[in-house]
Amino acid sequence: MIVLTVVIHVLGLGFIQQRTERLFNHMMERRHSTALFAMVMGTVTLLATLLHAAEAGIWAVAYRLIGVFPDEKTAMLYSLSAMTSYGHASLSLERHWQLMGAVEALNGWLLFGLTTAFLFGMLQKVWLLDTRRGH
Repeated sequence: MIVLTVVIHVLGLGFIQQRTERLFNHMMERRHSTALFAMVMGTVTLLATLLHAAEAGIWAVAYRLIGVFPDEKTAMLYSLSAMTSYGHASLSLERHWQLMGAVEALNGWLLFGLTTAFLFGMLQKVWLLDTRRGH
């Protein structure tokens, strides 16, 4: 599950990066607009959040397939809670499934680390381009 979600995450971030590359180039051809940059970064962050939700959904499907939770909603709620390390007061795994929940939390940390590095890289790229233009 970790390998699957990391591969999906890297491919998803790569897709987002390709699409935003054109916007950044367009932004740099004209006067740099902080508002436009903020909108692009907000959109990128929203897309990354949806990517995380989809990966939590993969874990939720796995929980349902092995019979851990009675329905999709409960499986998804638990999965989002585990992936974010938030936890949910009323949801817990039976003892023999608890390691799976801990592994999902570890997976969430890895995915959030990849997203953080990605967002930082995007910010750094725009700052470098802006500096080269003398702003």
